[in-house]
Order: sequence, then C-alpha cells, then structure tokens
Amino acid sequence: MDPMSTPPTADAALLLRALQHLRPTLPLLTEVGELFTAAGHELALVGGPVRDAFLGRPSPDLDFTTSARPDEIEQVLAGWADTTWDVGRDFGTIGARRGDRTLEITTYRADAYDEDSRKPVVAFGDNLEDDLVRRDFTVNAMALRLPDLTFTDPHDGLGDLARRALRTPHTPEVSFSDDPLRMMRAARFAAQLGLVPAPEVLAAMTGMASRLAIVSAERVREELVKLVLGADPRAGLEVMVDTGLADQVLPELPALRLEVDEHHRHKDVYEHSLTVLDQAIALEDPPLPDDAGAGDTRAQAPAEQDPSEEDRVPGPDLVLRLAALLHDIGKPATRRFEPGGGVSFHHHELVGARMTRSRLKALRFDKETVRAVSRLVELHLRFHGYGSGEWTDSAVRRYVTDAGPLLGRLHKLTRSDSTTRNRRKAARLAATYDHLEERIERLRTEEELRAVRPELDGNQIGEVLGIPPGPLLGRAYKHLLAVRLDQGPLGEDGARRELLRWWARQPESQASATD
Repeated sequence: MDPMSTPPTADAALLLRALQHLRPTLPLLTEVGELFTAAGHELALVGGPVRDAFLGRPSPDLDFTTSARPDEIEQVLAGWADTTWDVGRDFGTIGARRGDRTLEITTYRADAYDEDSRKPVVAFGDNLEDDLVRRDFTVNAMALRLPDLTFTDPHDGLGDLARRALRTPHTPEVSFSDDPLRMMRAARFAAQLGLVPAPEVLAAMTGMASRLAIVSAERVREELVKLVLGADPRAGLEVMVDTGLADQVLPELPALRLEVDEHHRHKDVYEHSLTVLDQAIALEDPPLPDDAGAGDTRAQAPAEQDPSEEDRVPGPDLVLRLAALLHDIGKPATRRFEPGGGVSFHHHELVGARMTRSRLKALRFDKETVRAVSRLVELHLRFHGYGSGEWTDSAVRRYVTDAGPLLGRLHKLTRSDSTTRNRRKAARLAATYDHLEERIERLRTEEELRAVRPELDGNQIGEVLGIPPGPLLGRAYKHLLAVRLDQGPLGEDGARRELLRWWARQPESQASATD
C-alpha cells in the first residue's frame, strides 16, 4: 500500500479503529447527542478527540460543536450535567461535567483577529461545514456527528493524518490571519504528533511570523510549553527557527546558529543545544505509579524519599528541557576571539542565566520555573572544575547545597552537555561524573547531606551570643553553615565553640565588651 495515499477501505478500517478507541465514551456521546437532537439542535464531536481517536491517543477532554447558542446549550444540559460553567461564554463555549468526564460544547463559530487586537472576535455560524473550514488544520477539522456517529471529513483530514501532513482547511494565510497563534500550534504539532507542515503552510508561516506579536505572551507560552513537553521538541523548534517564529518568541535560539562552540567545532552552538536537549530527554526517568503531576508545567520541589530515588526526574520535565535548550544562550554575548585562532565564552553561564531569567519572565512563566531554569543554566559548567576528582569533600558538599532540589536535574543536564564524537573522551567524562555521584551518595549516607545545616539554629545562636534576630544573627548562621560545608559535622558543642571563636573576631563583640 502506498503510504502517501489512504484508499476508502483504509478509511473504513481507520474509522472502525477510532470507534473502538472511543468505545468507553460511546454511551455518553450517544446520550448527549440524543439530548441535543431532541431539543432540535445539531451536535458533533470535533477536533482533538476525533484526531486522537484515529491516532489511538488518550484525549482528556471531549470537545463538541453545536448549532445551539450558549443559552440553549445550558438549557439542554440542565438536569443532565453534574455541573456547568460559562467562563468561555464570550467565545460560545459552555463547559460541563458528567461523572468523571469533562465536556466543552461550543456554538458553530469563526475566530478572527482585528489588525491590532490580541483577542479573537467571535462570529457564530449555523452549520458544521462552515465551522470546520474555520478550524486550524485539516486533522482537527474532522467531526463525528451525534448521536448517529456519522463521520464528516470535508478537507481530507484523515488522509493528511495518514500522510503525517499538516495542512489548513482554508488557505494558510487566511487561517493564520484569523488566529496567528495557529502558527505556533503548527510547530507544536510537529513536536507532539510528528506532523510535517506542508510547503504552503511553511511559506505562510515565514511570511506572517511577525503577526505573532499581537498574540498575548500567556497564549504563546502555553503553546511553547506543549511543544517542549512533546515527544520530539527538536522537530517543533526547527520549524520555529526555520520560519522565523523563534525570532518572535525565543530569539536567543536562532542567535546561536552562527556561533562556533570551542569544544565541539563540528557543530555550531544551535545544533549542540538541540543535541543536548535530545540527550536530556533520553535521560529522563520513567514516572513511578505514585508520581503525581509528572510532566507538570511548573517546577516541583522533590518530596522526601529514599536516597536512591531523590534525584529522579520523571519525564517529560519542563525545567530540565528548558535548561538543556537554553544552557548556552549566553555564548553569543560572551564570544571572544583569542590569539592563535581560539574562541572563548568566559562566564557565558552567568550571562546565560540572566538572559534566561529575562526571557522566561517576558513569556510570563511562573516564578518557580524561572528560578529553577535560570539556576540550572548558571550551574551547568560547575562540574568542569572537578577535573579527574580533585574536589575536596567540602567542594562536593557545596555542589550539592548550591543545586538544592535541582540536583537530579543538574546531574542529567551536565551529562547531556557532552556531545563530543570522541568516544574515549565521552567515556572519560561519563566515568568522572559517575565518580562524583558516588562521592555525593557516600557523603549523603555519612552526613545526611540532603539537609545540610548548622548544628545550631537561629534561636540557639541568639542565646549563645546574646543577640536579637537580625542581620548580625544571619551572618553568624552563614558562618556556621560555611564551616559545616568545609569541615563536615561538628556536633553542637563543636559548633558552639566555633561560633564563639567567630564572635570574638567581630567588631560588634568588641563594642559590646567596651560597653
């Protein structure tokens, strides 16, 4: 069979498979379809749930389109749904819950942007075919009429799905003008579903990339997050860079293309960064059955767990993936040509951390994600000072303490940052990092390194020195912490003696004695 064509018999087989995938929800689909039909309205399952049924993928929500207006939708659902909500009423959408299933039912509609507007202007339609032609891509313009389960596919979305092609029902220019965010969605589907934008789609994206500027940062961020968490982020990022979308959303990424990485002359920094991302994804841990929120878009502090599990990074992990992608974005700003033809990027990790923080804030990421990703970028070169194992135990403790709850991600980021083709060098780097991790585990076992803190808390320090809470007490605490990191456990008596030795050298102590 030619993979580029989908004959009618294949269509029938695919439809049967999709219906089998939907089997658990068919009673609900039939029931809600009969409700709307009895009230004189049309109803169809549409978009993502239909597409995902053909792909055999789970679809958490059920999306419907209907001839009913929002008030009429509420009337039909009254007494049937456990609860409804109308936060999407302005866009024609009413949400509902029936048992453990969530439904979103939207009036036939068309979305369009004014030239300088960030919000779509909604116009209600009166038939399914007009609604489908206004949808973003043909693979999302397939519908299942209810309750009779009639498959409707006026734009050959099923054929495109079989060909892994991404096309628009209308001309791409009209589709992207209606909602410029659809260009980001095209890149996201490349990463998430393995769909390849058709040449005319890529051409329209390239010509209209600047139009993305009218879309709110929050909506752009959500598409970027879904792309980065997809099965193949590289594919989506390459679409963004090649079409100019990245210049609007993440300009630091295409800026890497012309920079030469001094450690890997066979790759520019752009290719190196994408490879590091691929390798970081490969190192993500599988989620445990009790892992809650795996793949959440927010940074999560790991809960208390066994030492063997505390550094796990269940995938897909947004923080690790963003850090891998952005870890070298400080290189263009720090590139220096050295005598003899060498190239250096001194302190690019510090510059990159500041750039990362600025870019993620501009995209309206939450504070914890901004903090976590920028911190990983800042720390990603720390391991290179380890040499062949010359660090003291004090330096190892500081490495762990500085990474804090990000240590598991830092382990994977550091390992991923080796993209050398020299197998002997790669093996040596891996063995050296193995050695560092073994030392960390030994110190954890001996010293409970996860919770390194002085043996005296703030109250005890205040009692020993006779000082109130404030900056002076904070200095004393930091000194004891530094000693703890340098020397290991001191015990309370040893910490008290060290605190008094430190206090005797402080000007405040001398002033107190004079008084």
